[in-house]
Amino acid sequence: MSGAALGLEIVFVFFLALFLLHRYGDFKKQHRLVIIGTLLAWYLCFLIVFILPLDVSTTIYNRCKHAAANSSPPENSNITGLFATANPVPSQHPCFKPWSYIPDGIMPIFWRVVYWTSQFLTWILLPFMQSYARSGGFSITGKIKTALIENAIYYGTYLLIFGAFLIYVAVNPHLHLEWNQLQTIGIAAANTWGLFLLVLLLGYGLVEIPRSYWNGAKRGYLLMKTYFKAAKLMTEKADAEENLEDAMEEVRKVNESIKYNHPLRKCVDTILKKCPTEYQEKMGRNMDDYEDFDEKHNIYPSEKSLVKLHKQVIYSVQRHRRTQVQWQILLEQAFYLEDVAKNETSATRQFVHTFQSPEPENRFVQYFYNPTFEWYWECLLRPWFYKILAVVLSIFSVIVVWSECTFFSTTPVLSLFAVFIQLAEKTYNYIYIEIACFLSIFFLSICVYSTVFRIRVFNYYYLASHHQTDAYSLLFSGMLFCRLTPPLCLNFLGLTHMDSSISHKNTQPTAYTSIMGSMKVLSFIADGFYIYYPMLVVILCIATYFSLGTRCLNLLGFQQFMGDDDMTSDLVNEGKELIRKEKRKRQRQEEGENRRREWKERYGHNREDSTRNRNIHTDPKESNFSDVNTNRSAFKYTRANNRTERDRIELLQDAEPLDFNAETFTDDPLESESGRYQPGGRYLSMSRSDIFNDV
Repeated sequence: MSGAALGLEIVFVFFLALFLLHRYGDFKKQHRLVIIGTLLAWYLCFLIVFILPLDVSTTIYNRCKHAAANSSPPENSNITGLFATANPVPSQHPCFKPWSYIPDGIMPIFWRVVYWTSQFLTWILLPFMQSYARSGGFSITGKIKTALIENAIYYGTYLLIFGAFLIYVAVNPHLHLEWNQLQTIGIAAANTWGLFLLVLLLGYGLVEIPRSYWNGAKRGYLLMKTYFKAAKLMTEKADAEENLEDAMEEVRKVNESIKYNHPLRKCVDTILKKCPTEYQEKMGRNMDDYEDFDEKHNIYPSEKSLVKLHKQVIYSVQRHRRTQVQWQILLEQAFYLEDVAKNETSATRQFVHTFQSPEPENRFVQYFYNPTFEWYWECLLRPWFYKILAVVLSIFSVIVVWSECTFFSTTPVLSLFAVFIQLAEKTYNYIYIEIACFLSIFFLSICVYSTVFRIRVFNYYYLASHHQTDAYSLLFSGMLFCRLTPPLCLNFLGLTHMDSSISHKNTQPTAYTSIMGSMKVLSFIADGFYIYYPMLVVILCIATYFSLGTRCLNLLGFQQFMGDDDMTSDLVNEGKELIRKEKRKRQRQEEGENRRREWKERYGHNREDSTRNRNIHTDPKESNFSDVNTNRSAFKYTRANNRTERDRIELLQDAEPLDFNAETFTDDPLESESGRYQPGGRYLSMSRSDIFNDV
C-alpha cells in the first residue's frame, strides 16, 4: 500500500475539481486556456488539503522511528545487549508503518512542485490571463498587448517592493541573507497576505454556514428569501436587458456604416458573431453588400472604439444570458418551495407538484424517491436533519475559535485540535489521526472556500452555477484559492502543534513545513503576526452573528435580506407578486397545450375518418371528367379545407387566455418605435424606476 493512497487521492481530487468546474464554467463556450488554468489552480489547492493528513501521519511515524533509533543500545556493548535482549525496544516504541505511508523523499518533491506551481499561477499567469480574457482585441497579439499594459502596474509594484527590500538588505550591515533566506522571506510575504484574507473569510464562514442550515429548517424562511431574491434579480435582469439593448444599438450603427469592403469589416464580423442569434439574423438582412464604403463620406469608427465595443458586447451578452438562466432556476425553486408549504398540511402524505418536471426522472430515483418518501423528507425529516447538522457545525465552529485563540499555548496544551492529535499519537492510531486531520482541515476549507463561492463584488466577480460564470470570475477564484490554501494549511499545522515554530520542540517537521522554511528570519512575523492575528476571528464571528456587515451594506443602499427591515418586506412582497404572475402564465400555457392536445385527439381522427370514407365512396366514373373540372373542384375543396383549418387554429388561439406581454405585439427584436433593440420583446421601454409598475 506504499504510495497507493497518494495515487488514489490524486485521481479523486482531479475528478472533484473537474466536476466543480463543470458546474460553474462552460467547457463548450469558454476558452480552453481559461478552463485549463482554472482547473489547474483548483486542482492544486484541493490536492494540498487532501494530501496534508497523509503527510501528518507519515511524519508521526518518522518521529517514532527516529525516537526508537536514538533510544536503541549500541551493538558493541555486551551488557546492554543482554538487557536489550531481555527488554526489546519495539515493545517500548510500537512503531509500525501506517497503511498510507509515503516513502521518504517523495513528499518534499511533491510539495515543492505543487506549491511553486500554485504561486506561479496566482501571481503571474492567472492575472495575465484575466486581462487577456477581458480584452476586446481582435487578434492574439492585440490581446497580449492589452494584457501586458493592464498588468504593468501590477507587476511593477512587485518589482518596486522587492527592489526596496534588496536595497535595505544591502545597506544594513547586520543582515547577511542567502538565497534560501530570501526564498523564505518571499514565502512569508505571500502567506502573510493570504492569512490576512483567510481570517476575514473564516470568521464569516464559521458563523454563516451553521446559521444557514438552522434558518433553512424554519418554515417559510427559504420561501421568503426566494421572494426577496426574485425582486432583486428582476431588477438586475431588466438592467441587463437594457445594457444589451444599448450595445446592440451601437453594433447596428457600426454595421450599417462599415460596409463589406472596408478594412475594419473583419472586426465588425467578429463582433457580430458574439451577438445573439436573433440580432445576427436581423443585421444580416439589413446589410447591403452592393454599396461601397467610400461612396458616402461618413465618419467611421476607429479600431480602438471597435475594441471597446467588442468588450462591451461580450460583457452584455454574458450578463444577459446569466440573468435569464438564473431567473428560470429561481422560478423553479420558488415553485417547489411553494409546493412544500402547501403539502405540509396534506392529509394523504403524498407530495403533489404544481408543475411536472420537464426532464424525465430516472427509474431508480422514481422508485425510491416516490411521492410518499418525498413528503416525509421535505415536510418532516429535512427540518430536523438541518437542525442537527447546524448544531454539529456550531460545535466545530466553537472548537475552531477556541483553538485559534489558544494554539500558541504549549504548556498546558489548550488547543483542542492539538489535544486530539497528541492523544492519537501516543497510541499510534494512524487511521484516527488521518480522519481527525481530514475532518478538521476539511471543515476549515469549507468555511473559507464556501465564502469565496458566495461573495460577489458587484458584477466583476461572481461565481454563478449552471455554467453561467464568466472567464474573469473563474480565473479570479483560482487566484484566491492559490493564495488562501498555503496559509490555511500552515494555520492548521499550528492548531495541531505539528509546526515546530509553534510547539517549540526539536522534532522532525512535516514535509510541508520544511518546504515553507523557517520563519525565524522574520521574527516579528513568526512570533507576532502569525500568533496574534488569528485571534481576530473572534471579533469577526461576533460581527457576523449580529449581521453588522449586512446592516452596513443595507445602509449604503445595497439591499440585503433582513427580517426586521421595511425595505426587505417591500421586496419580499414584490417578489411574491412576480412569482405569482409567472405561475399564472405557466399555468395558462399548460392549459393551452392541454386544450390543443384534446382538440387534436378529438377532431383530428374524425377528419381522417371522413376523408377516408369520402375517398372510398367516390364514383369511379367521376375520373372521366375533364382536367379543368377536376382541377377546379380540387381547388375549391382545398380552399375550403384550408379555411376550415384556419378557423380551427384561430379558435384555438382565442381559446387560450391572453397574457399582456410585449411578445404579443412584435416578434422582431430589432423593431420598436424608438428604433432601439428590444431583447426578446420584453420590457421594451422600461426605465430603472418603472420596473415594478405592472405589479
